[in-house]
Amino acid sequence: MIPDTWLDEAVERIREHINTTPLTYDPEHDLYLKWENHQVTGSFKARGALNKVMSLQPWEQAAGLIAASAGNHGLGVALAGQLVNAPVTVYISENAVLSKIEAIRALGAEIRLVPGGYGEAEKAALAMVGQNKATWISPYNDGHIIAGQGTLGLEILDQLKIYPDFQPGESVWVVPTGGGGITAGIGVALSRYSPRPRLVAVQSDTSAFMHRLYHEGTQDGVTEQPTISDGLAGPVEPGSITIPIIRQYVDDFILVTEEETIQAIALAWQRYGERIEGSAAVTLAAVVYGKLNQRPAILVLTGGNIQAEVHQKITGIDSTVGRES
Repeated sequence: MIPDTWLDEAVERIREHINTTPLTYDPEHDLYLKWENHQVTGSFKARGALNKVMSLQPWEQAAGLIAASAGNHGLGVALAGQLVNAPVTVYISENAVLSKIEAIRALGAEIRLVPGGYGEAEKAALAMVGQNKATWISPYNDGHIIAGQGTLGLEILDQLKIYPDFQPGESVWVVPTGGGGITAGIGVALSRYSPRPRLVAVQSDTSAFMHRLYHEGTQDGVTEQPTISDGLAGPVEPGSITIPIIRQYVDDFILVTEEETIQAIALAWQRYGERIEGSAAVTLAAVVYGKLNQRPAILVLTGGNIQAEVHQKITGIDSTVGRES
């Protein structure tokens, strides 16, 4: 477990380097939507990466930073490395979203493409850490990463204060979950309230590793399939500290399908004018398809780094210029 105070320290540490992203309310459906696609790097992952890297000793930064990523964590680490002048190497699946790979390179990080999925990229990165004494920046299995992601929960709670009738203990929070860093961080943030808001994790059924760990205590037998929710894909590092935190704070863990996620991407654009990626859309899919009926619901929409042509194909709209294709 991580100390509750680490979240407050993370807020102060990263405050100058992140955006306060919009929280909007949909009164027709009683949904509060947190648009973290407006975050620097286009994803919440910048929060945890910045907090971790900025908490390191100078010699740890100088040793070089190594990360494995489906894209968004790599972007966050590359940005953090740029801020502290540390060399960054990101191991990433050769099947990763091209725009994410290009954005990581643009921030000055070295890219190592790895055959296979996220799991293979993580194994390759960890092997290199052991060889050259570089500093490993896990996307989820780290207390400072979790605390950084937890700042998102504190930010939402602060923004909800403008709604006088909102009662935190009566709400349900719906959070995308892969390795579990953001879900664990928000769980710690919500633990400050009594009664504590209900917390529901959502994952794609194409790569349900943490879902199986939560419900059955093992991820054996789960396979990683191609998915538009690439940021949630891949196995969980054995013994990850996110596992017990999620078991403590998550009240339910549900799955959505690939088609439901794709339709939710389209709906986010059509109803709200927001461009989100598959990893973010799983929360909207969960409520749209009736897998979660409690209201009010706070939906965490974690990022918007979707390949432009993929988004255009899904929505029928060229979102880079805002016109019908």
